[in-house]
Amino acid sequence: MLNQEIANRRTDAVARGVGVNTQVYVERARNSEVWDVEGRRYIDFAAGIAVVNTGHCHPRVIEAAKKQLEHFTHTCHQVVPYENYVALAERLNRLVPGDFEKKTLFVTTGAEAVENAVKVARAATGRSAVIAFTGGFHGRTFMGMALTGKVQPYKADFGPLMPDVYHIPFPVELHGISVEATLASLEKLFKADVAPKRVAAFIVEPVQGEGGFYEVPKALFAALRKCADEHGIVLIADEVQTGFARTGKLFAMENQEITADITAMAKGLGGGFPLAAVTGRADLMDAAAPGGLGGTYGGNPVAVAAAHAVLDVIEEENLCERASLLGARLKQRLQSMREDVPQIADIRGLGFMVAVEFNKPDSDEPSAAFTEQVRKKALEKGLILLTCGVYGNVVRFLAPITIDDKIFSEALDILEDTLTECAREV
Repeated sequence: MLNQEIANRRTDAVARGVGVNTQVYVERARNSEVWDVEGRRYIDFAAGIAVVNTGHCHPRVIEAAKKQLEHFTHTCHQVVPYENYVALAERLNRLVPGDFEKKTLFVTTGAEAVENAVKVARAATGRSAVIAFTGGFHGRTFMGMALTGKVQPYKADFGPLMPDVYHIPFPVELHGISVEATLASLEKLFKADVAPKRVAAFIVEPVQGEGGFYEVPKALFAALRKCADEHGIVLIADEVQTGFARTGKLFAMENQEITADITAMAKGLGGGFPLAAVTGRADLMDAAAPGGLGGTYGGNPVAVAAAHAVLDVIEEENLCERASLLGARLKQRLQSMREDVPQIADIRGLGFMVAVEFNKPDSDEPSAAFTEQVRKKALEKGLILLTCGVYGNVVRFLAPITIDDKIFSEALDILEDTLTECAREV
């Protein structure tokens, strides 16, 4: 079977709105390597968009899932509950930052986690407004789209979105937006559009994912925390992409040393099995009445078993420390290419959540074309990369944290060859 044959079938069978990054149809995958149906091997620097932080088919994760499969696959926790759901909630209540009593609920996707975090904040405060940031990404549901600070391709053509959602600029010094400008925009918003007493929540990614891997400056995080405390606003951290060792900490907000009231998480939690969670202050999480939260598949027992194994692997294999080491190596290698690749405008990232941003040479103008050229050429050489950013000019690196050192070195060589070749072709 050929990739192109499946691609042709996909065109006929799958909705056009479900976009794909490559026409590589996977046959099997192990750790950081993927083999397609034609037998070609690729090094995966996407990890399912930060899902398999512990690698494809980690033996501990697979074994945990198999063991659960021998008992039962589904009862719906709201009908016939099960202990491993409770145990994982207890575990996250201990692990999520915050020196206060916590409670947790499980759903299936990151978008669901975000939706339920907002539901909890509204129920707890009796308010409706939510403030988000430009460039943020929070999912493709109607509330997720409303919160997301990027029109194309997420909001285009979908009509009126959820009301009472407001955006303020996310501070990016490279693009001329300072923390002071962001806070001034917030103050203006409070005066012109929505009073603080009507705001249920702030929602923020500690590091913007789709927006370009920009970290929330500590000064902004501290200001949001202070404002939230002053006005009774709930601070929600969207850790869907940043969580579970990706940034060198179990949760990215630990890098900024700020605590959120509610944390939404997914992706890396299930190690490839669909699982998402919301953990927050117990008094907030108990605001909704029984039946107001949950879902038929929420906290699927197989996914929960896999999540327990993921947390074990992160701890026992010291993946937080490894993420920091790998990220440092990657950034050092990228820095060494600056002279030969004048398109490099910025190199940044926490832990192994690293990005490189490209502009036109000797210009502040973003170069989405060069970025896409890099992605395509790397794929030809056997390296899977992802792009992101409001201007489409960022390559984000999200390889499994468990990647073998030899394969990581091979990937860095491919990356350097790709960037220098693309720079010479301009």
